[in-house]
Amino acid sequence: MILTIIVFILILGILIFAHELGHFITAKKFGMKVEEFGFGYPPKLFSFKKGDTIYSLNLFPIGGFVRIHGELNEKKRSKSKKAFYNKPAWKRAIVLVAGVFCNLLIAAIFLSIVHMIGIPSIVEEGKNYKNIQIQVVEVAKDSPAKDAGIKIGDTIKSLNNQEIKELEDVQSFVAMNIGQEVNVQIKRGKEIIDKKVLLRISHPEGEGIMGIAMAKTDLISYPWYEAIARGFETTGRLFITFIKMFYLLIKNLIISGKLIADIAGPVGIANLTAQMVDLGFVYVLQFAAILSINLVILNLIPIPALDGGRLLLLFIEKLKGKPIKAKTEQLANGISFALLILLMIVITLRDVVNLF
Repeated sequence: MILTIIVFILILGILIFAHELGHFITAKKFGMKVEEFGFGYPPKLFSFKKGDTIYSLNLFPIGGFVRIHGELNEKKRSKSKKAFYNKPAWKRAIVLVAGVFCNLLIAAIFLSIVHMIGIPSIVEEGKNYKNIQIQVVEVAKDSPAKDAGIKIGDTIKSLNNQEIKELEDVQSFVAMNIGQEVNVQIKRGKEIIDKKVLLRISHPEGEGIMGIAMAKTDLISYPWYEAIARGFETTGRLFITFIKMFYLLIKNLIISGKLIADIAGPVGIANLTAQMVDLGFVYVLQFAAILSINLVILNLIPIPALDGGRLLLLFIEKLKGKPIKAKTEQLANGISFALLILLMIVITLRDVVNLF
């Protein structure tokens, strides 16, 4: 439990800090006055000032923050050339997207390390592999496997002490033991666990008797130069895939009023972190990379409180040929921020309910 909390804080801390670091570096590069760059969130533990910027170390180590002079559309505008809103629109746009760029970069670095260390990947027929294993890639809700505590990423070692080497071994064993309680020995990370599973007689369409989907996998790693290329390629591919999934999610929500996928808040993410910790370091890295890419997409949503919304306001400013009124921008930011907090509360409550 303590390890999960530490890993959870560490993941969020790195991802948020990297995002703010992107804003900080580009703001400094374009001559903007960065009033404060903080690691963690207040209350403040320690700080020092260098140039125009206060560098602070704060009590809560989840990420960081950047305060750029003139970043908020204030009623009384500063005439300083170092103010955010006195810089050309293209410079402000780069500062706004620099955060999500750093999140993509972090994801690519994490996935490069994953490819270098090696992670179980689905094997291709006709090729030679050293350590083929039968791994769980999906667990159905309300299934015998779910009830027994079998999780995605678990490796099936044996069924009633019969060693499992092929997918067909599992399928034939299950077919011969319908309605029986069987012992499923799994490997989770470095731990060997025995689970009792009652094989159901009937099952929903699209689900198996046990309620799992399996794949033949092996630990596949690459030399560092190829791992880096694959890390960046995987990041790009996942980014495009997640954008498509997000589009379909919103489209279906508007048309049918239903979500086609689960959305997790902090509690749900913490629960997933616990599962990745159980599986091992490389899974934690992969999960952190996926989370980082998701943060990119969420931040680009055109809601004023997010980077995407601020880019939208900047685009409107360019169309109008003059800055948006401070009162209007503040109202838009306030309303959207309140709605985001409300949404987060609802998602968090649902996550808590799903845990029990």
